[in-house]
Amino acid sequence: MEEGDHTSFSRKPSKEERLAAKLRENLRRRKAQSREIRESAAEDLPKSVSDS
Repeated sequence: MEEGDHTSFSRKPSKEERLAAKLRENLRRRKAQSREIRESAAEDLPKSVSDS
């Protein structure tokens, strides 16, 4: 996976390659965001359960 990511600077990437890169970037961002939400929800859960 690392092999094709940064070695092709000498030529212009095709539209398909640019879209694929944007999709990968978007997926990584969404996964990180989901992890943050899940972790913050996990931290809040015991507090709200013990208050009940």
